[in-house]
Amino acid sequence: MLNIVVTVKQVLDPEAPPSIFKIDPEAKRVIPTAGVPPVLNPYDENALEAALRIKDVNQSRITAISMGAKLAKAVLRKCLAAGADELVIIEDEAFNNLDGNATAYILATAITKMGKYDLILTGRQAADTDAGQVGSGIAEILGVPSITIAQKLEVDNGKLRVERVVSDGYQIVEAPLPALVTVSHELGQLRNVALRELMAARDKPIQVWGCQDLGIAAFPMRQTRMIDLYIPQRESRCEIIDGNTEEEAAANLALRLREARIL
Repeated sequence: MLNIVVTVKQVLDPEAPPSIFKIDPEAKRVIPTAGVPPVLNPYDENALEAALRIKDVNQSRITAISMGAKLAKAVLRKCLAAGADELVIIEDEAFNNLDGNATAYILATAITKMGKYDLILTGRQAADTDAGQVGSGIAEILGVPSITIAQKLEVDNGKLRVERVVSDGYQIVEAPLPALVTVSHELGQLRNVALRELMAARDKPIQVWGCQDLGIAAFPMRQTRMIDLYIPQRESRCEIIDGNTEEEAAANLALRLREARIL
């Protein structure tokens, strides 16, 4: 049986209108907006779908794992509804403001605590930070092969075969198990989850761990520093080009475009 671990992150809904986002400039973080629930990171949903496709053809057990502070467990239970066998949540107030290095360390520690694993799948990046560092960081800490930006995965006789997205097509990469793969959106969206399955997932047990359960007393030193976080301000100006006739207006417009170095 293959033991597959899928890391999932709770993020603000990237499809929410920009007008709802509020920034705390001192803490350099986004302020959660009431009435707008978080969602699973879409790239992590791609990773979960990859795991489910492997499970469709190989006897497998899928464990979804997520970490953070004040997690919305109802959102994370979607993993169980989609077909994951187990959900592990690592929750602690100390996780409120970590960089990718510390996040990778905590997740790697939790995966080690879980025991045997054959394949670790992560999204190619998080939809909120777009950093794309945690997956490769976990592989480095655990000392396993890492393949990034996958659009297709196959497992056969203990060997992993991956189609890896590149600018002009894809590469085929093979690696022994255990290994870690970051999955890209080219693989496809997570399969539809029926309301019946969502309702059933509410009654399934989940494991919740904190720092003490993992034996973590301190986090690694931050490797990154956020200099600023802000909402871009966009301005638009409209200039009316007149003329006594349509031909004159067109000529004036062409002249103005030349002056602006657009033509």
